[in-house]
Amino acid sequence: MKVKTVVMLGLYFIPLILIGIGLVTNVYLLFGLYLTSGVGMAGIGMGVMHDAIHGSYSGNKKVNRYLGYTMNLIGANAAVWKVQHNVLHHTYTNIDQADDDINPPFFLRFSPHARRHWVHRFQHLYVWFFYGLSTISWVTAKDFVRMNRYRRMGFFKGENEYRNELIEMIGWKLFYYCYALILPIIMVPLAWWLVVLAFISMHFLTGTLMSLVFQTAHVMPGIEFPLPDDKGRIDNEWAIHQLATTTNYSPNSRYLSWLIGGLNFQIEHHLFPDVCHIHYKKLSPIVAETAREYGIPYNIKKTFLGAIWDHGKMLNQLGKK
Repeated sequence: MKVKTVVMLGLYFIPLILIGIGLVTNVYLLFGLYLTSGVGMAGIGMGVMHDAIHGSYSGNKKVNRYLGYTMNLIGANAAVWKVQHNVLHHTYTNIDQADDDINPPFFLRFSPHARRHWVHRFQHLYVWFFYGLSTISWVTAKDFVRMNRYRRMGFFKGENEYRNELIEMIGWKLFYYCYALILPIIMVPLAWWLVVLAFISMHFLTGTLMSLVFQTAHVMPGIEFPLPDDKGRIDNEWAIHQLATTTNYSPNSRYLSWLIGGLNFQIEHHLFPDVCHIHYKKLSPIVAETAREYGIPYNIKKTFLGAIWDHGKMLNQLGKK
């Protein structure tokens, strides 16, 4: 984990430092460095921040807390993510209107229980573009919208908690834009719009990578989308619910697993979110054997590309019925 943290932070910050001190005078180098930072940003999000905010990076709470701030360093917000991901997604996985990961804007439909519009017939074609815009949305408006909505839902209710979190979020975002965009515009001897375009390309790459990793774990053929009864209860126990709503992919690819923070073992992550992802590969056969013993589904795809293909088919299916 220490090596991964150094590698991903280095991949992210070193190119931005080279850009920010004015050493870049070539357009291709500018885009190449920003895209390299995009890979580092995705690595921080999936392999460092994700574990830290779950409290699974370290047994030391302070280490988890401070490394969780890497989410803020890359322009998003750790407090909002903790509610959206740790609380809503992990508790209410694939439950329409409760799991925020399957509550996208109206032009996307990730649940068979969500309202269907005519435009959804084409979502399997255009969704990839919007995946690329997802982190741009985070660093601009999405965090503010969600923090306000989560306050109405009962979060951020402590004395001055919402105000303090909002001020802190604004401060972090200003810091992010200063070093990642404003300073490069000032220092790079190229047209400002080229710098902005390179900045957007960094986020487009990050958004695409992270969306593909997370969405292929839950919006898939054969995965369940349970609904609560009239008393708000789900039939299955929580652990069985996680197995029924989650899938693994590419279990034999050590490189992919290292790069994406073990999130190809999403089942193990959902069952043991407080366990560091470096242990998921060894946990996987134990969970699979136990699932077979009790007749519980253990969903798995052999390859990441196969999972992406099936995700696209699921989006097509959701767009038609």
